[in-house]
Amino acid sequence: MPIDLERLVRLDGRVAVVTGASSGLGERFARVLDAAGAHVVLFARRADRLDALAAELDRATVVAGDVADDADRERLIAEAVGVAGRLDVLVNNAGIGTPVAAEDEPVAEFARVVDVNLTSLFALSQLAGRQMIAQGHGSIINIASILGLVASAPIKQASYTASKGAVVNLTRELGVQWARKGVRVNAIAPGWFPSEMTADMFTEGPSADYLHRNAPMGRGGDLHELDGALLFLAGDASTYVTGHTLTVDGGWTAR
Repeated sequence: MPIDLERLVRLDGRVAVVTGASSGLGERFARVLDAAGAHVVLFARRADRLDALAAELDRATVVAGDVADDADRERLIAEAVGVAGRLDVLVNNAGIGTPVAAEDEPVAEFARVVDVNLTSLFALSQLAGRQMIAQGHGSIINIASILGLVASAPIKQASYTASKGAVVNLTRELGVQWARKGVRVNAIAPGWFPSEMTADMFTEGPSADYLHRNAPMGRGGDLHELDGALLFLAGDASTYVTGHTLTVDGGWTAR
């Protein structure tokens, strides 16, 4: 085959959904997919932030809602398919987590984190997967975490680590189940990147000191350092990759 490097990362004419698109990683993912030519469907609860982001993109549709709500998930996929009669990429980015000692975390809170980070991710993947199977192609990208691969201690996050670890294995399972149906399912496991959830790690103090001391590269990641992983999994550069979790962590899990 002739070498066409642009084809590997361009997403012209494709429709991509990004959950949790109102800030942090999700906002960056939306910008990158838009720059690659996709029509991006932005989903999160904060409609005002989505509207502001959409105004800066070339091709965007705003759908406000809660990833944990059945009706909102169904509405999201319906509106995404309505853009062009297809759904090419789903980025399951929405997630929650609050540090708390395992002996003190209420079981109800543990269940809430698992519901948002895992159960809702599966439900949305199922809806998107049905559409992608019907059309014969699609790419689902789950945003896991290095804390789904290793323990978070001394930061105490039992529910978060449990949910993200399950996302890693769910990615394997869906990737294998749907491999012959044209649907690829992969994950990105980011290390420490700036977001609303990790603000303390990037502000001077004990948390930032901990990050700089333990990260092999001596720093956290910059948001743009996830761009390549996202485009690799979303586009044609990874047509023979499924069930894989791509770690982008500056060497954290290699220690």
